Amino acid sequence: MAKSAKSGNSTPAKVSQSAERPTIVKKPEDYTSEGVEDHDVFLLPGSDYQAMIAVTVLATIVRLFRIYQPSSVVFDEVHFGGFATKYIKGKFFMDVHPPLAKLLITLAGWLAGFDGEFDFKDIGKDYLEPGVPYVAMRMLPAICGILLVPTMFLTLKAAGCRTMTAVMGSCLIVFENGLLTQARLILLDSPLMIMTAFTGLAFTSFTNQHEQGPSKAFQPTWWFWLAMTGLGLGATASIKWVGLFTIAWVGSLTILQLWVLLGDVKTVTPRLFTKHLVARIFCLIVIPVSFYMAMFGIHFLCLVNPGDGDGFMSSEFQATLNSKAMQDVPVDVAFGSRVSIRHHNTQGGYLHSHNLMYPTGSKQQQITLYPHKDENNLWLLENMTQPLDINGEPINGSLAWDALPSPEFIKDGDTVKLYHMTTHRRLHSHDVRPPVTEADWQSEVSAYGYEGFEGDANDYFRVEIIKKSSDGEEAKKRLRTIETKFKLVHVMTGCVLFSHKVKLPEWASEQQEVTCAKGGTLPNSIWYVEQNEHPQLGETAEKVNYKNPGFFGKFWELQKVMWHTNAGLVESHAWDSRPPSWPILRRGINFWGKDNRQIYLIGNPIVWWTSTLAVAIFVVFKGIAVLRWQRGFKDYNNTIFKRFDYEIGTMVLAWAFHYFPFYLMQRQLFLHHYFPALYFAVMALCQVYDYVTARVPGIGLRENPLFGRLGAIIFLALTIVAFAIYSPLAYGNPWTQAACKQAKLFETWDWDCNTFLTEYSQYSTQSINANADVHKTDSPLIPTNAPVAPAGDQAAQQPLMEDRAGISEAPPPAVSAPPVALPAGQSILSREEKVEYRDQDGNLLDPEQVKALEGKVSFKTRYETRTRLVDAHGNEIPQPDGAGVAPPHPDVEGVDSSTVGKPEPESQDAPVAQKEVRADESKEESIAKSDKGAAKPASEGNDATAA
Repeated sequence: MAKSAKSGNSTPAKVSQSAERPTIVKKPEDYTSEGVEDHDVFLLPGSDYQAMIAVTVLATIVRLFRIYQPSSVVFDEVHFGGFATKYIKGKFFMDVHPPLAKLLITLAGWLAGFDGEFDFKDIGKDYLEPGVPYVAMRMLPAICGILLVPTMFLTLKAAGCRTMTAVMGSCLIVFENGLLTQARLILLDSPLMIMTAFTGLAFTSFTNQHEQGPSKAFQPTWWFWLAMTGLGLGATASIKWVGLFTIAWVGSLTILQLWVLLGDVKTVTPRLFTKHLVARIFCLIVIPVSFYMAMFGIHFLCLVNPGDGDGFMSSEFQATLNSKAMQDVPVDVAFGSRVSIRHHNTQGGYLHSHNLMYPTGSKQQQITLYPHKDENNLWLLENMTQPLDINGEPINGSLAWDALPSPEFIKDGDTVKLYHMTTHRRLHSHDVRPPVTEADWQSEVSAYGYEGFEGDANDYFRVEIIKKSSDGEEAKKRLRTIETKFKLVHVMTGCVLFSHKVKLPEWASEQQEVTCAKGGTLPNSIWYVEQNEHPQLGETAEKVNYKNPGFFGKFWELQKVMWHTNAGLVESHAWDSRPPSWPILRRGINFWGKDNRQIYLIGNPIVWWTSTLAVAIFVVFKGIAVLRWQRGFKDYNNTIFKRFDYEIGTMVLAWAFHYFPFYLMQRQLFLHHYFPALYFAVMALCQVYDYVTARVPGIGLRENPLFGRLGAIIFLALTIVAFAIYSPLAYGNPWTQAACKQAKLFETWDWDCNTFLTEYSQYSTQSINANADVHKTDSPLIPTNAPVAPAGDQAAQQPLMEDRAGISEAPPPAVSAPPVALPAGQSILSREEKVEYRDQDGNLLDPEQVKALEGKVSFKTRYETRTRLVDAHGNEIPQPDGAGVAPPHPDVEGVDSSTVGKPEPESQDAPVAQKEVRADESKEESIAKSDKGAAKPASEGNDATAA
């Protein structure tokens, strides 16, 4: 098989025997492969370049047609447009994808004047009124989609295909509906595709040069394409980690090339083999790794401010961000020190308490983990007994240790009490189950007592230093800021202060749970002191600060966080699909719906099914070939057979590397994950067609090229017809219900035909306001016009309006009415907006009651009100049924949902009891239970560092 892969530039010797006898081809004696000619894409005839330019112009027209529509946020523009906003503002965020494509999109927006003030928060949010240069930002993916066409052309030419085949392959890319849809929006898949395709072009060109043998080795063209392969690998991996599959493909074939070189003992000396090896190591490892790391270097230079993603990162990492940097603090911790204590494992934040009580259990004051610096994080470390004065009498009060002649440092094994400075209660535990994790091995942790109260034995915690995790010899003996990692063991029960990635309900502002665990794992039971202050530790005291991790430390930490976050995306999603369904195009993804139009990601079935068929044909061919080879047949002595096996096998191998690894993934997967594999499947399809119609002798097609051209024309005609049928779903164009239903071949193609109007003429008379706000929700996963739930679900689905003990929220913004197409003869008399307030029992509150509650509770709506339209008779006009807004797939993870924090009370005088009211907003409560919104995107509404 290694021999079958070889190709060469040296012309095989031809020995003419006679006019009647065939030509005998002498096999090369070096690693030159048989049957390979020089297909340098820089040396193509002018007619080839003209054909390439023609299909590129065609691609430009198709890709840029009405790229301005829709003029509102579509699908994952929520995320990737939002990342551009954060780049411009320099706010750190966490995403599971590397930064290259996001940086390019940001650059396009910045050059077009985008100032980062638009937040891309909701699907359907209007671009026009705030003046967002969304067309310029969409142009970057569109240009990538356009360039994919000439790249396919050149790759097929580099593989030795005819110009007609190269044009056919390029047109299959032009008229592929799925690739078109992705290339018209602010998404990462189009940049990923062009970089994957460029890598395929570079490696195919390099392979062509390599297989021509020693005469081409280390020539400028050889070096150029090898270096470009490495650059392409680095760029592909810098957009999405799917690029690792491309690296695996190139790596496996590179190993095969080196294996063939190793077998050429006549011309490849050990020194020459080492030169080949070093060249590949430099170009295929050093260049990609350097490029990949450089992208993260730019990423770190841009994101210098704290943002909603820094909660994922370690304290050392966060300390490198502006305003997160910490002043040097005294290193020694003594009795009487005012400290903030941070959890080590989850990056959840600081040991925290506030003047709110648990609604269950002991109903004592809550203890949580809070991710922001706050005065409610301050604790005073007391000894279990009061210090003595010079007369041997106890000095009373929590500040007694301030007056001692010298500080008494806290050592390993000392017992302490933690006094909460703000509420004057002490950290406390007892044999009561926690409010959320009601496990027998976990106990509630609360704050108990009052000012002047000396506490009881349940306030005692023993400091146990984790020596293997502490930094320095002194830190292993006594408590030292940052350097010492320790456990707090409850003396009375033996449980250990513990926290994990479990959030408390809204009554605790969804902060992270803290318990006392008898069987808690060590990582979740480790704490350390971050802030430390003591009156007796002056300016001359030894100071400490976080170690700067440097670029490499930050880079490696971010890679680990991205990996774990990506692996954690395992929840089901309304539009996800699994790998077995992709090659047969079983279902797509709903992207957007508004004004009786819809964008739904679906591929061109002609392209998908024929490319899958081509892969299946090769698999069958390969199976039969291996069986015949085992039985002693000499098929591989035939040069055409051998080249067919290797060249098409190379592309099928690329398809397999970009497809089968998804079977091993438990995370959410979507149809667009198949696009790189689809590209190589189309390549294999074109190569099979080229071999059958132009290279394989004996079947009559090579001798009659007219049949090959006619077949290509018919195939492209079918492709264009299929493209035209499904193009309204790609462009968001008008469509009729009848045409939609006729085009829906399978029930699993689950776009909603009822979205569209019944006649095209209705679109010309439809009232469309491009700037009208669409119905907004906390999550763009939730459809715009969800059906109203039955009355029995009303109470559970009404938007909550809570008083969070002084945690105020912004009032709901006003909304403009969505346009309504009225029946003939009917007019709008007025537009009425109504909000009804109800208490926690569902009782309607009159305006006087609402006014009386103002200032005592804060009103917060989760959903904006919908405008109610009434006619001249006062009858409410029903809103038209529009398409549901598509949920975005969580292919990005903007925050660590386990460490969500809410603002702390501004006033400590806020009432302990929480008051709750509900609002009935024109029956909008049903939206919360929509079947299309079963999952929430990670970055919506639960930022890791949200205040």
